[in-house]
Amino acid sequence: MISAIVLTKNEENNIVDCLDSLLWCDEIIIVDDYSEDRTIEIIKNLGDPKIKVLQRRLNNDFASQRNFGLEKTRGEWVLFIDADERVTEYLRNEISYLISDSDRRNKLNGYFVKRIDFIWEKELKYGETGNINLLRLAKRHAGQWVGKVHEVWKVKGGLGTLRSPLYHYPHQTITKFLQEINFYTDIRAKELLDRNVEIYWWSIILYPIGKFFLNYVVKRGFLDGIEGFVFATLMSFHSFLVRGKLWLLWQKK
Repeated sequence: MISAIVLTKNEENNIVDCLDSLLWCDEIIIVDDYSEDRTIEIIKNLGDPKIKVLQRRLNNDFASQRNFGLEKTRGEWVLFIDADERVTEYLRNEISYLISDSDRRNKLNGYFVKRIDFIWEKELKYGETGNINLLRLAKRHAGQWVGKVHEVWKVKGGLGTLRSPLYHYPHQTITKFLQEINFYTDIRAKELLDRNVEIYWWSIILYPIGKFFLNYVVKRGFLDGIEGFVFATLMSFHSFLVRGKLWLLWQKK
């Protein structure tokens, strides 16, 4: 049995396509941060008994939210999917074969999944997102999520990598991109402050410049055209905001 977990917050534009790609799972757990749009209404209108909605405040802690969902599942295997992601047919078939094959199923406790990003309908083949593998499929009792933001699933035991991709459709407008950057950098800066991570004025300037050079030049983000340039620029702005906000938090402390 496999359970899927999706975290939601105002995902009315994404949730149907996301769930359509998960209906092959035995159980789908939605952990909703009290959406204020039609997300919950849309899910309920689907009328699928395998979809269970649980509402819980995020409280700026994504790992806690994911672990809460993990505790509510019944499947031997758990698949974590974000609302702006889609399980491809190839990935679905590969996972279904994996969990039905007892020999393969018992060898490893978790699997990394290759994620392919699309921005404004263009696939990003290079830059920061050009080669991303995320641990998203694992046995239910194999580990826990850690990190308030940019969280990771710490799974004990052997790990493998699936060949089929997961599709990701983030930041479909510049406005949405900037809103999400502002939200995530608030959490990240506070998390670093709580860990007593020090910040130096020069890193606020130099780190974002270095990150842009790495993603746009070294990782060849320029080959993705204008979309690659915009993505590299905004992700460097993300780094600038994290360090700038951390600096301000230290000044107030």
